[in-house]
Amino acid sequence: MKSIKGKHLVWLQDWSPEEIETVLQTAVTMKAAFLSGVRPQPLSGKTLAMIFAKPSTRTRVSFEVAMTQLGGHAIYLGTNDLQLGRGETVADTARVLSRFCDGIMIRTFAQKDVEDLARYSRVPVINGLSDLVHPCQILADMLTIIEKKGKLSGIRFAYVGDGNNVCHSWILGGTKMGMEIRVATPEGYEPNRDIVEMGRESAERYGGNLVLTTDPAHAVRDADVVYTDVWTSMGQEKEREQRLKAMQPYQVNAKLFSGADKNAIFMHCLPAHRGEEVTDEIADGPMSVIFDEAENRLHVQKALLALVM
Repeated sequence: MKSIKGKHLVWLQDWSPEEIETVLQTAVTMKAAFLSGVRPQPLSGKTLAMIFAKPSTRTRVSFEVAMTQLGGHAIYLGTNDLQLGRGETVADTARVLSRFCDGIMIRTFAQKDVEDLARYSRVPVINGLSDLVHPCQILADMLTIIEKKGKLSGIRFAYVGDGNNVCHSWILGGTKMGMEIRVATPEGYEPNRDIVEMGRESAERYGGNLVLTTDPAHAVRDADVVYTDVWTSMGQEKEREQRLKAMQPYQVNAKLFSGADKNAIFMHCLPAHRGEEVTDEIADGPMSVIFDEAENRLHVQKALLALVM
């Protein structure tokens, strides 16, 4: 497996298929060991600084528990715990934190904050989420698909809804792993054009495929995986009514899901707005693996932390 010690995870565009595979294989091994009661602590004595400009249930708990299980320590730093809000630059924050800690995770609004943090940090920086991308979520999703489907290459993956940060990371990551990524969004809510171009280049290079459409039924037809996310993300609350109206035809319900492969699984990064992007019938049905996904945030992040720190 390829060594990725010291590598930043700013977004998956900077990661090769071999590096992604290294994280996934390590996660499989570490999860199996954990479930059998074997719990090594390779990060004993190490500390992860966790910067949260955006609150989160899964990101905070999974990273904090991951560091504890690996023998290390995590420090939660909200906006009131840092001098960023009082004018200190991201660059200076990176320079200081990287002299104290062995790694930095940030969950924020601007992708530039993640990039600046990585540029000036002496230690690896992990993007826990930005408005542009959500790479850790996609790594956990990939682990879940491998568990349920046995592979990534050749998987027909349908993303339905808003062309947001999760959608972007699937375009960047899925195409590199030889998947067919189908994205169905309403007009005006398409994924970022530059990211689409990167996805097309990766698909051509690595044997994947990228399909963009406004027809959710077309995207879902015979799909192995059907995926959605909230229609209104943090910071978009003023657009809520407009978004609900535009995206109603993209709700993952029994009718839409019936077009997928008979063994298709349903995925959602959570939190879910039930009754909006997905119905209870699907979220709680036998096709749903949403809580397996959530659990795998812990295991894939343990692998990631152990490898880069």
